[in-house]
Amino acid sequence: MAHEISDPRFEHDGIRCMTVKSRALTMRADLTLYVPPAIETGADVPVAILLHGVYGSHWAWTLQGGAHRTAARLIAAGEIPPMVLAMPSDGLWGDGSGYIQQPKQDFEKWIVDEVPTAVGFAVPQITPRSPWFIAGLSMGGFGALRIGAKYAGQFRAASGHSSITHLEQITRFVDEPLASYRARPEDHSVFDAIRRATVPQRPPLQLRFDCGLDDPLLPANRKLHTQLEAQGIPHIYEEFSGGHEWPYWEEHLADTLRYFARIAAQPR
Repeated sequence: MAHEISDPRFEHDGIRCMTVKSRALTMRADLTLYVPPAIETGADVPVAILLHGVYGSHWAWTLQGGAHRTAARLIAAGEIPPMVLAMPSDGLWGDGSGYIQQPKQDFEKWIVDEVPTAVGFAVPQITPRSPWFIAGLSMGGFGALRIGAKYAGQFRAASGHSSITHLEQITRFVDEPLASYRARPEDHSVFDAIRRATVPQRPPLQLRFDCGLDDPLLPANRKLHTQLEAQGIPHIYEEFSGGHEWPYWEEHLADTLRYFARIAAQPR
């Protein structure tokens, strides 16, 4: 994979940037990474992929939500182990790609296959035993919960904040009509993806999601919670004050990182 990585002399606050040539996207694509200094002395470093929402790009989680500062604070307090954050662009299709497969560009494959490869180039301390997690907000929550479930053997857990739970909800936020996404029917619903992931031969995906009480997606998240309960599918669902906005996501990313840290500490 052809790539270019930022020069360590100019990196700051643990932020590392890279551009790679993506076969799945048929174009170059960008990632922002948070690489805590403490990983130099660690082994099997955990990695959390954070997916942004509509209109955003690879820099959104850091420069809108301060994700690197949240992680650094939790690491310093001993609440989470040193953990790499990988924050890729969604592929920059329209107002938001939905992280789905399309006929000419595979935004799902970019996240599942190419982002981990790229992160391995940029952070050599990551090993085959490193646990991987995936999380996101809004459209990124849709991507994280659906992709995490679909590839349950690759990810230990998934977490969503203010998540779109069905692709049709993306039309509240984007100009593109739903038909232009050309998604396969099985890729429209988070619930369907999670239900399919519970077959016995797959490792169980651990799952959490939350939503703000003033969020327009609250009814959809409550419905997903109810559907999972009815099917007896274990998960954590929480509601907090706040809306569909960066202050909410900045605050509750800490819940996701603590959740991932607990799971990383469990024997596989």
